[in-house]
Amino acid sequence: MLNSTANPLLAFLRRLRHAAQPRGNPANARPAAAAQSGLSEEPGFSSLDSVTCVSNTQAVRTIGADGIALIKRFEGCARLRTDGLVAAYPDPGTGAEPWTIGWGATGRDHVHGGRIGPQTVWTQAQCDDRLEQDLLRYAADVARALDDAPVSQSQFDALVSFHYNTGAIARATLARKHIAGDFEGAAQEFARWNRAGGQVLKGLVRRRAAEAELYLG
Repeated sequence: MLNSTANPLLAFLRRLRHAAQPRGNPANARPAAAAQSGLSEEPGFSSLDSVTCVSNTQAVRTIGADGIALIKRFEGCARLRTDGLVAAYPDPGTGAEPWTIGWGATGRDHVHGGRIGPQTVWTQAQCDDRLEQDLLRYAADVARALDDAPVSQSQFDALVSFHYNTGAIARATLARKHIAGDFEGAAQEFARWNRAGGQVLKGLVRRRAAEAELYLG
């Protein structure tokens, strides 16, 4: 049973309810909220003691087919060995870390544990599974960074591809311009992210151009 003495808020609400009751026989009066809801009053508990919960759940945003195709086109699934396994390769900008495998996976080795390195090998199915996991995570990052800013599917796909490659959506001017509604300015920001290991890479120049085109599509 709720104790209104121990809960000042409930006591205040009960005083408001009492003031709003019609004059007459208190025994025959029934609070309007209870009458409208059809709920009976129990001793020590009134309709004012209940709380209506409103769901704030938003739909999960996911990358579309065009975004996945763009990522696969530029990441590839390189280093396929003669035994059918996929081997890790060094970063093209540094010649070493971060080691990459499959569709651009870096960092944690979800298959063998530890980190992806020069000895890491996966099956094609393991590469595909990791891509699916990573895309869910990166899409969630982009959705979080954009908050409630309007975004089309093609814009979202381009931003997920960008973030998948750079990991920079939370700090990029690109995201801030998109949130401000400056889509032309945001599209121009893609081209700035064309370096790895301090070098401009032709592959990154082409990828940023493709992402900007998809973003404006």
